[in-house]
Amino acid sequence: MNKYIFLLAAVLLSCTFSFAQTTQKLGYVDSQTILTQLPESIKAQGDLDALTNKWTAQLDSMTQAYQGALANYQKQANTMPDDKKLAAQQNLIAQEQSLIDFRRQKFGQGTGEIYKKQEELFNPVKEKIYKAIADVAKREGMQFVFDKSGDIVLLYADVAFDITYQVLDLLRRGN
Repeated sequence: MNKYIFLLAAVLLSCTFSFAQTTQKLGYVDSQTILTQLPESIKAQGDLDALTNKWTAQLDSMTQAYQGALANYQKQANTMPDDKKLAAQQNLIAQEQSLIDFRRQKFGQGTGEIYKKQEELFNPVKEKIYKAIADVAKREGMQFVFDKSGDIVLLYADVAFDITYQVLDLLRRGN
C-alpha cells in the first residue's frame, strides 16, 4: 500500500514540477500612448472636442440670457404690477428649466449625448486596437497582455515585454 502512495505522490510531484516549469510569456501596452498617436483616435477626439465646445457655447449663451433676465427682473420687480411679475417669474422658471434640461440632455452623467457620441466615435477605434493587440500577442507567442495605463497597475515591467509600439506600428501599417 505504501508503495502505491509513494508512486502516486511521485507522479503528482513530477506533474507539478513540469507545470511550474512551463513559462508564460507576458506583454503589456500603454493604451494612452496608442490613443494619443493613432490618427483615427486623434480625429475622433477632435470631433468629440468640437461637439463639446459647440454645446458648451450654447449652454453659456443660455446661461447668460437667463442671468440677464434674472437681473432685469430683480431690478424691476418692485415696480411691476402683480400680473407682469407673475409672468416674468414663470418666464424665469421656464428659462431655468430649459437650461437644466439642455445640460442633462447633452452632458448628463452616462446618459448625455456626449457619452453616446464618444462611444460611437471610439468603439471602432477600440476594436481596431484590440485586434492589433491580439495579432501582435499571437505573433509574439504571448499568453497575456496587460494595459499599464488602465485599472491594472504594474509595479514593475521589463521593457522587453512592452508591445505598445509594435501594436501602434501594426495599426499605422493598416494590417
